[in-house]
Amino acid sequence: MNEYIYTFFRTIAAFAMLLIIARILGKQMLSNMTFHDFVTGITLGSMAANLAFNVKIQSAHFFISLAVITAISFGISVLSLQSRKARKWITSSPTILIEGGKILEQNMKKIKCSLDALNQSLREKDIFDIEEVEYAVMEDNGKLSVLKKPQYRNVTLEDLHRSAKSTKNFPIELIMDGQLIKENLTQHEVSQRWLETELDKRKKRIDDVFYAVKSTSGKLILDFYDDGLKRPIDQEN
Repeated sequence: MNEYIYTFFRTIAAFAMLLIIARILGKQMLSNMTFHDFVTGITLGSMAANLAFNVKIQSAHFFISLAVITAISFGISVLSLQSRKARKWITSSPTILIEGGKILEQNMKKIKCSLDALNQSLREKDIFDIEEVEYAVMEDNGKLSVLKKPQYRNVTLEDLHRSAKSTKNFPIELIMDGQLIKENLTQHEVSQRWLETELDKRKKRIDDVFYAVKSTSGKLILDFYDDGLKRPIDQEN
């Protein structure tokens, strides 16, 4: 009977530890299962299961292991926030599978994605004809994001006032975490002087920008570290 009671309390402890660890690691782990999140989740789940049922191993050893794994995962998350290069290596980066309506076979080979898998993902988005697709991107979490060609998109109020000849291009990230992404500037022939001029108009520098992207319509979208909000909303407080 004592063994059953012991297992009962170990199971409760394992469940409680997972809840605490999930809170420490944050919502990112729940929303986007990247490589790092996948490995962390599998490891923690396996360790928690052993804590609950494997009475031959001391509980203290499990708690130490859980603490170490949590610290490593938390450290990696912090490093990913501070360094774009580290984030790119840890979580990989999105892969374009369709550009301008054309399938990029080499990119599909890189991520080992078959045509059957691509077509299935498109059908899940109610796209049964690949001709409708302008861009398709495989995200870090394995989900497919799709931008349809203009004639197949739902009409918005902006569309009614836009010229029928206007086109949309793939968005280009120019600044991330206050750092200029020079490879994107070079690859897409975006002038750094043009970007700096746009920032000068707003009396800002590159260091002031948290995120800058040239949108699908060619418009420069900027988000600064200082948002100028006196009382930003935080629903958890």
